[in-house]
Amino acid sequence: MEIAEHIDALRHHGDLLAGAAEQAGLDAPVPPCAPWQVKDLLRHTGYIHRWAARHIAECPDTVLDGPSEADILCGGAADPDLLAWFRSGHAALVETLSTADPGLVCATFMDAPSALAFWARRQAHETAIHRADADSALGNRPEYEPEFAADGIDELIMGFGQRRKYRPSADHDGGMQVRATDTGHAWHVGTEDGRIQARRGPDDSASCTVTGPASGVYLYLWNRGDAAQAGVTISGDAGFLALWQSSVRVRWG
Repeated sequence: MEIAEHIDALRHHGDLLAGAAEQAGLDAPVPPCAPWQVKDLLRHTGYIHRWAARHIAECPDTVLDGPSEADILCGGAADPDLLAWFRSGHAALVETLSTADPGLVCATFMDAPSALAFWARRQAHETAIHRADADSALGNRPEYEPEFAADGIDELIMGFGQRRKYRPSADHDGGMQVRATDTGHAWHVGTEDGRIQARRGPDDSASCTVTGPASGVYLYLWNRGDAAQAGVTISGDAGFLALWQSSVRVRWG
C-alpha cells in the first residue's frame, strides 16, 4: 500500500472509532481489552496519535519515551470533552502525516521504506484494530477491505513478529502457514535460535495452517475474537500457533 492509502485508512477508521465510541457511551465495556471501558480506549488511542505525530513534527533520533499505560488512562481530557479531544488528536495526526516531507528522517521501531511510510502504516493499523475494539462495545464486528487487512497481517508477521522483544519460549518444528483466501497472500512463520523467523509466500511443509478471509485472519491474529467468530480455519498441529500467541503480544511500552 502507498503512504496516501495508509493515511486515508487512518482517517477512515479513526472516524469510525469515534462514531462507535459516541454511540456506545464512555462507560461501555470493551471486551477484547478488559477491563477497559470506552473512555480508556479513547485515552489510549488519543495518546498514541499525539505520540506518533511528535515523531513526524520533532524528528527525534530515538523513539520517544512515554508514560505508563496507567498514567495514559488517567490523562487526556475530562470525560465530557473526551470525544472532542480524541477527534482533535486524530485530525492533527492525519494532517501532520499528509503534509510531511516524504524524505523526513526520524526514529522508527520496525523496518520500512521510509520513516513516513512506517508511521503512516503503523498508525493506520493501530487505529483500525482499536476501531474493532470500539465496535465491540456495541456488540459489532467490523469487516475490513481485504487488501488493507492483508497489509495489516503482513505488518504483524513480518514486522512485530520478528522484533527481538518477542522471543518464543522454545523452538518449534514445522512452523505455521498463514493464508488469506480472498487476496492470495501467504506467510510462513517459524523459529530459529530462539527467534521468530518469517517470510512471505506459501510453504506446505508447515505443521499448522491458519486460513481464512484477510479481514478475519487480521482480527484473529490481533487477538480480536476466536477463530470461529473470524471465519478462520486452523488445521494441523496447533502447537506453533499457541507459541506465536503467547510470544507476540503487542503492548504499549
